[in-house]
Amino acid sequence: MPRTRSLAWSELKLGITVVAALAIAIVFIFMVGGEGGLPWQRYHLKTRFPNVQGLKSGAVVRLAGVEVGQVSDVQFVGAQVEVTMEISEDMQDKITEQSRAQLGSISLLGETAIDIATVGVGRPIPDWGYIQSAKTPGQIAEVAEQAGLGIVEVTGLLKDIRAGKGTIGKLFTDEQVYKEFAALTGAADQVVQNLNRGQGTLGKLLKDEAAYRSLQASLDNLATMTRRINAGEGSLGRLMKDEDLAKSLSSTSANLDRISGGLSRGEGTAGKLLKDDALYKRVDAVTTRLDTLLTRLNEGQGTAGQLLHDKRLYENMNGAVADMRALFGEIRKDPKKYLNVKVSIF
Repeated sequence: MPRTRSLAWSELKLGITVVAALAIAIVFIFMVGGEGGLPWQRYHLKTRFPNVQGLKSGAVVRLAGVEVGQVSDVQFVGAQVEVTMEISEDMQDKITEQSRAQLGSISLLGETAIDIATVGVGRPIPDWGYIQSAKTPGQIAEVAEQAGLGIVEVTGLLKDIRAGKGTIGKLFTDEQVYKEFAALTGAADQVVQNLNRGQGTLGKLLKDEAAYRSLQASLDNLATMTRRINAGEGSLGRLMKDEDLAKSLSSTSANLDRISGGLSRGEGTAGKLLKDDALYKRVDAVTTRLDTLLTRLNEGQGTAGQLLHDKRLYENMNGAVADMRALFGEIRKDPKKYLNVKVSIF
């Protein structure tokens, strides 16, 4: 019996030692490999994505690039995928309602991870709460999709060019367009050669020193004129710099504006002439009568018209005036001959 009890105690000590070693090993594994700490040092967050891109349980969860936990569950909820994460409790005050979770990767071609952006404001999310997800920019799948669309468009463009569509397509396939383009290139080359030989206005400007000096002198004169204007010299300079002249022009403009406004409102004679229909009709009637009178005068109607057009009437009136002048002359010479007054008293 004593021997049996001694053997049982030895086995018990061995079992206790093994269990203790396993416990220590488990704790050590959690301390070394578990970024979120021990199970009782973690809290849970959830988020949802339309596409998790191969995310699996055990994937890394990073906060501002630092590993703070791992994914514990991935499952469908309706049309979306719900992801449950275990996060170290030390990070709870850094993940708030303003934070966003998005899909990332450990390396360029590595496994998928979850990246959480911290903003430092807002209320912390409680245990088993939801953090809003955000679309990850520049994902490999999106880049590949855009590249595929670009390849399709380039392929279509090449097909159009080969079919002779568009300007470039015609340039490659239409012989006449090619000849015209070649002619255009030749003409441009000829123009360049003429410029290099100093022909034409531009060629002379490039090659002729005198033309260059003349242009430089003109530019110098223009610069001098601009400097004088800026300095307030000359009429233009005073117009730009003289405050009194500016006020005078402004006053004149104001007066013209006031006159224009009065005319538009029908004020004054000119304004009434523009706006009053009765006055316009009276003026038009007077103008019509004057036109009729002038027409009758030109046609020789009436005394004044005959006086203008009848030569005999003009000569008779001219003769009568001459006779009257002669009579007045005789009267001045001998008044008694024509002015004989007799007074008789009865």
